[in-house]
Amino acid sequence: MRIGVEEEFHILAVESGLLVPRADAVLRRLSRDTFTTELHQSTVESNSGVHASLTDLYTDLARTRRRLDAAASSLGLAVVAAGTAPLAPAGSGHPTAGARYRHMVEEYRQVADEQLICGAQVHVDIPDRDTAVGVMCAVSPWLPVLLALSASSPFWQGADTGYASWRTLLWQRWPTAGPVGCFRSAADYDAAVGDLVRAGVISDPGMIYYDVRPSAHLRTLELRICDACPRVETVVLVAGLFRALVAQAIELRAAGAAECDGRHEWLRGASWRAARSGLEGVLVDPRTHREAPAADVVRALLARLRPALEAHGDWQTVRDLAEAALADGSAAERMRRTAREEDLLSCTDLLIAETRGERRHRRPAHVSRRSVAGSVAGAAGSGAPEVLGS
Repeated sequence: MRIGVEEEFHILAVESGLLVPRADAVLRRLSRDTFTTELHQSTVESNSGVHASLTDLYTDLARTRRRLDAAASSLGLAVVAAGTAPLAPAGSGHPTAGARYRHMVEEYRQVADEQLICGAQVHVDIPDRDTAVGVMCAVSPWLPVLLALSASSPFWQGADTGYASWRTLLWQRWPTAGPVGCFRSAADYDAAVGDLVRAGVISDPGMIYYDVRPSAHLRTLELRICDACPRVETVVLVAGLFRALVAQAIELRAAGAAECDGRHEWLRGASWRAARSGLEGVLVDPRTHREAPAADVVRALLARLRPALEAHGDWQTVRDLAEAALADGSAAERMRRTAREEDLLSCTDLLIAETRGERRHRRPAHVSRRSVAGSVAGAAGSGAPEVLGS
């Protein structure tokens, strides 16, 4: 069962940490079969190859990030994989040219203008669309745990939101974002999507932004709930867990032991809790629908998935990565710690370094929090808009 990953990256000015609309300039230095535009010119997307092993996926993602970093660095820029950039004032991006993006900006207005976010999507091979729709329902209860592992967006427009994943709150303002319902078949799912298109709520099936969905153009099930992750290891951890969830659900479905009770009302609350707490607080335990320490819920997921992880040879890797994530804390917590000890510009430096696969290099002390705040205020008054990807 093969896996692939799409990653989104913010493009920043190194000195100020502010978003810059330079995607086209960066992409001119890269292969367009791996890298592409997003809705805004301050975002670039990469597409991995398709892999059977987590080791090969890690190697691919790390190599792709190095290529992207080299292209950005040659222009005096940096790229960051995080749900939000710490210093991203309102109106700091420009929509990418094209009729589809123009329609999104005109139709969704401030929802689009304020969508300065990046995510990581994981694709897993699926036999057919009926299976995809059934599995989509079965894996949904555990997806907030994957969100908590990925949480990397505590800051919004230079302020601490109190959330580990503020990106989730921004993302869920779109009409088709958030937990997905249950469907009896692919035909039912496709009919529901068609109704949304005909109603004018969305322009095409690519605008289905559920936490998990059958891909509109690939024979895969696509995970969409996660923040972009500064560390490649976190992406690999999430990919390994998601593949195991899908594999387990397929096996149960084949045995006639479907687990979903058709009730997903509680899932929005569970996603909110994961976005609020990350790994540093409590999560909603999918088994009991009660709160439980995040570490306990993560370890329960590991125990549940151990047979599927072992079948793919992933158990040791995923367990070690999960324990390391619990020990280090979420990216959101690392960012907050850096901001408390230093400032938001140092927090941006942390993200740049982790995206590169490095440890952070400290910025010279003369670059102060006050000067950064002034930069944010100045950019906020410049009036340039910004949005999201497809």
